[in-house]
Amino acid sequence: MDKTAIIFGSTTGMTENIANRIASLLNISTDNVYEVAGITPEIISRYDVLLLGSSTWGSGELQDDWYDGVEVLKKSDLNGKKIAFFGTGDSDSYPDTFCDALGLIYKDVESSGATFIGQVDPSEYTFDASVAVVDGKFVGLALDETNESNKTGDRINRWIKSLVI
Repeated sequence: MDKTAIIFGSTTGMTENIANRIASLLNISTDNVYEVAGITPEIISRYDVLLLGSSTWGSGELQDDWYDGVEVLKKSDLNGKKIAFFGTGDSDSYPDTFCDALGLIYKDVESSGATFIGQVDPSEYTFDASVAVVDGKFVGLALDETNESNKTGDRINRWIKSLVI
């Protein structure tokens, strides 16, 4: 397996919990799991694969720490790296912006030279719109811990199996 980092932004701990679950399932050491507020281009340069996680806030906004985190990603050499996204949202209260944060981060790095992995078919989800859906698929793993936590384990396991790392 390529050297993998998990980078997440989490305000309430929900996305942090998901990041830690993914790390455990992939046998990724906690030394390779970072809060986005602490990343630097030097940290990014150490890894071949980046698993980027964010919650979506309000009407489709990034988790606060990701605003600076995106700038760090833009300053980093992502050419040749594999990037996968995961995140949390609320499809019941915000069906028009479900997991938009994934799409916002994707749009900021889509021309970076990275290869994007881990896209997810949205057909089993209930939502109205999301900028995280690109070319008919979620750019990454979308999770709704508020309304569909009973589906999280299965969704994570299927997503992990789809990653080529």
